[in-house]
Amino acid sequence: MTKRQPEPRSAYAAFLDLPTRWLDNDEYGHMNNATYLSLIDTAVSLWQLNNGLNIRGPEKLRFLVIETGIRYFSEAGFPDLIHAGLRLGHLGNSSLRFEVGLFRNNEDQTCAEGFFAEVLTDNDSQPIPIPDPVRAKLTPLILG
Repeated sequence: MTKRQPEPRSAYAAFLDLPTRWLDNDEYGHMNNATYLSLIDTAVSLWQLNNGLNIRGPEKLRFLVIETGIRYFSEAGFPDLIHAGLRLGHLGNSSLRFEVGLFRNNEDQTCAEGFFAEVLTDNDSQPIPIPDPVRAKLTPLILG
């Protein structure tokens, strides 16, 4: 099995800056594993909000996470500034896959890479098609 290498910033379409906090560090002096997933969740949610996707309130788009994962390459921790790079690895009829690369400070290679696969659902948790206006906002995250 070939070891996967960290990706460069150029592999991502959009970026958000996320500061680390003192409480993000664990007993080993680096960022706790769960914090990486929290940063990925925050990056995806902020991107959605910043791009006009209503994910809160009574008229919200109900994207449910159905799968998540992360791969680690190097350590990060407080007081690092994390730059979260986002792209879409998949855009289907009702599902999508946000891929997020986490970059420590000014480094050009990811310290961690993760993903959130989501499905757009109605209030009964049944998949529904992603509306064209939403699809148009997501499309710029598709590279290549």
